[in-house]
Amino acid sequence: MTRAKRKWDHIQYALTTGQTNNAGFDCVSFVHQSLPNTSLSKIHLGTKIGELQLSSPIFINAMTGGGGAKTLEINRLLARVAKETGVGMAVGSQMAAIKNSEERFSYEIVRKENPDGLIFANLGSEATVNQAKDAVEMIQADALQIHVNVVQELTMPEGDRDFSHALMRIEKIVNHLDVSIIVKEVGFGMSREAVEKLKGVGVNIVDVGGYGGTNFSKIENERRERVLSFFDGWGIPTATSIVEAQSHNSDITILASGGIQTSMDIAKAIALGANGVGMAGYFLKILVDSGYEAVVKEVTSLHEELKIIMTAIGASNLNELQLAPLIFKGEVLEWLQQRQINTHTYSTRMIHAK
Repeated sequence: MTRAKRKWDHIQYALTTGQTNNAGFDCVSFVHQSLPNTSLSKIHLGTKIGELQLSSPIFINAMTGGGGAKTLEINRLLARVAKETGVGMAVGSQMAAIKNSEERFSYEIVRKENPDGLIFANLGSEATVNQAKDAVEMIQADALQIHVNVVQELTMPEGDRDFSHALMRIEKIVNHLDVSIIVKEVGFGMSREAVEKLKGVGVNIVDVGGYGGTNFSKIENERRERVLSFFDGWGIPTATSIVEAQSHNSDITILASGGIQTSMDIAKAIALGANGVGMAGYFLKILVDSGYEAVVKEVTSLHEELKIIMTAIGASNLNELQLAPLIFKGEVLEWLQQRQINTHTYSTRMIHAK
């Protein structure tokens, strides 16, 4: 099977398998504030990812490219959404274009459609420094996502089986590229131990890519003769993974993705410690079912609703939202307790009086 055919298969299976809707946010609640002392007109959604300034915490996360005209059209439309709504955007893995120059335009279209926007390049942890530089140059990227996807590769019939020295390759890329490096999981979550290892080699931004969204085990199992069903429920739910990453207590920027579908999910992800929130499969389904304008409308609504939630909480900006008191219950609470992560720091904190 060609890489281009596999890219399109991934899109089709992502739509048919859907999302698990079990990212853990139902086990997180805000403490109601009767006197929030806020005004909707004064809510600001600006955020910072590493050294990058964004007007919105929402970004369109990595989806596709390298699958011919169909994936080119998806990237073209998503880039237009990003431009119109002012959100960032990541492309899918660019290895297809690095190995086949005919596929480059399916990625380059993103920068063509959105010349001044914030765009993330994307490669796997098998990439070399030169390949990383090529990916960044290809779309004049502001940052590079390096995705780690061990479970997907193991489930993929033709996937990688050797993951030796991945951390060493990531370190080399960090040391030789001038743009920000984001290490991103692809739907199985990131533990605090993984964050600690990444921080140790100079990584300052992680996307936890938690369990609860598009399930790449299920996608790859659709392409197998003998199904590896034990991986379909594998991973750390997104809400839990954000806290895992936050518990490392280091100066690292956390991005949240994996099953985030509502403005309340976004608010909770930020309150748990994320500076940005990536959404992929949710936007893809809207785009395919209802078209470009529907995605623009949804992003606009998410921004408006997030401001409403922040007003109720008493948070005028995202820094204050990260101080809002939270209560955990159910599986998230049980996980964090067994991992000896102190949940009381979340339940007893407060937004500073204005």
